[in-house]
Amino acid sequence: MIDPLPLNPALAATFAPPVMEARRWLTGVTFPPDRPLINVSQAAPVDPPPLALREAMADAALHRPEAHLYGPVLGNPDLRAAVAQEFQASYGGPVAPAQVAITQGCNQAFCAAITTLAQAGDEVILPAPWYFNHKMWLDMQGIRAVPLPCGDDLLPDPDRAAALIGPRCRAIVLVTPNNPSGAEYPADLVGRFFDLAQSRGLALILDETYRDFDSRGGAPHDLLTRPDWDRTVIQLYSFSKAYRLTGHRVGALITSEPRMMQVEKFLDTVAISTSQLGQIGALWGMANLRGWLAGERAGILARREATVAALSALPGWRVKSAGAYFAWVEHPFAASSADLARRMVASIGVLALPGTMFVPGGDPAGPRHLRIAFANIDAPRIAELAARLRGFGG
Repeated sequence: MIDPLPLNPALAATFAPPVMEARRWLTGVTFPPDRPLINVSQAAPVDPPPLALREAMADAALHRPEAHLYGPVLGNPDLRAAVAQEFQASYGGPVAPAQVAITQGCNQAFCAAITTLAQAGDEVILPAPWYFNHKMWLDMQGIRAVPLPCGDDLLPDPDRAAALIGPRCRAIVLVTPNNPSGAEYPADLVGRFFDLAQSRGLALILDETYRDFDSRGGAPHDLLTRPDWDRTVIQLYSFSKAYRLTGHRVGALITSEPRMMQVEKFLDTVAISTSQLGQIGALWGMANLRGWLAGERAGILARREATVAALSALPGWRVKSAGAYFAWVEHPFAASSADLARRMVASIGVLALPGTMFVPGGDPAGPRHLRIAFANIDAPRIAELAARLRGFGG
């Protein structure tokens, strides 16, 4: 059936949401009780927030009338102030509440940032493999995503990026710890990208959705200590993973005060304000769950270690990078990961995303790799995943 109404060609040209596409592979497939599905396709907590956090949100729903009303477009002042204080303490540089916006998740923060920077026909540099929603938003806006292929270590090269900068380039995007590869970008590497962006008059969009699960101690970079950092850096964050608030959609964007005026226009148009209950939960979590979050981080790092050990022991398989929620794994088969990922569902009861969903069409790296989101499977399931992959014939 063909819809007779007009269709935005930029929207039509981008791909279907990869996680939703992969879920459709499950249609009609049954999994026996002794071999249930192992789902390593999505990086999202499957458990609800801690009980105390849910109780705080329930209390707000019952006793705070403002929890059900529109709030300030840029977010509640108390949460903006808490985020500013947290980032200032963590990174050692000045961050004011007026430099913080609270968004409907980190995806919206990215969309807001791009909308303030670029228009149709402009370009934005994305390291590849990339986070697919970033690519989708650029496609929808008619903005060209310029791929920056990462090396075998899954780290982008600033010198290669410099060669890709054209007259219509507006920004460079970094995600660290990375989705999909899990790579943690070294501080000096992030600093070199800052220097490049600053020297060329570009924005450096730094998506740190998974910062709470970085394996390194201390600040992962020094950008916020640099003079006038907010003239170059737009920093993004998500509360979804840290406090299991995925359904409440709370993220943050940190940028200059002048740019915040433009961010407010975007947010007011697409959402008016972020969920009040989500913001209340995020603020309560920041104030009360530091110890709990440290335990969550330790659990994720243990799963990372178990995943690397289990998959590295498989003949012909190679873990290229792992961190936060993800492992980027090279498989030993001649077939493309696009075909293998589909066959794995029925053959061994594993749902993973193929590398082809994270790279430009024709990129030879995509067919050779799978993204494994290991954060939601415990050690026995990680061992079972490796056992099933060992028995997979490709």
